[in-house]
Amino acid sequence: MTTLANRPSTALLVIDVQNGVVNHAHNRDEVVANVAALVDKARAAGVDVVWVQHSNAEHMPKESDGWQFVPELKVADGEPVVHKTYADSFEATDLEEVLAGKGIGSLVVSGAQTDECIRSTLHGAIVRGYDALLVSDAHTTEDLSEWGAPTPDKVIAHTNLYWENHTAPGRTAGVVKTEDAFKPAE
Repeated sequence: MTTLANRPSTALLVIDVQNGVVNHAHNRDEVVANVAALVDKARAAGVDVVWVQHSNAEHMPKESDGWQFVPELKVADGEPVVHKTYADSFEATDLEEVLAGKGIGSLVVSGAQTDECIRSTLHGAIVRGYDALLVSDAHTTEDLSEWGAPTPDKVIAHTNLYWENHTAPGRTAGVVKTEDAFKPAE
């Protein structure tokens, strides 16, 4: 139901699954395995995979070890990598151009961090007219509770609950589990 004209295709967004982002994240290995499974399922279903890679000059400069995608994930030839410096993957990047060029109007979102880049990108997608589905068991965040944030399990659970019930005119939001993503229509 995207509001974007002539954009019938779907893409998997893999956001910031990088060493410096997920090394100390909640359930890191399980989430990375789920993201890897999503990538495999998307490729098998002919769904575009779009990678998003964050950089920060002070904490995660380009080409540093922290900037690299985790070793469990490999970008395939021809899959676009969008470089970003803000939480919203659309902000000051070529993501919109990449998606428009492929006729993509629906996004399946995975990655990190739940309470920053995942939420920002979901909202950025919806306000731009995209359908946006969050993979409930394929996103994570680090523990920021010492600064007043809820524990990561609660951040993840709340984000799933919130996005499952999110609505916007002419667009769809929601959540799906890894095992149910990219299943053929019955």
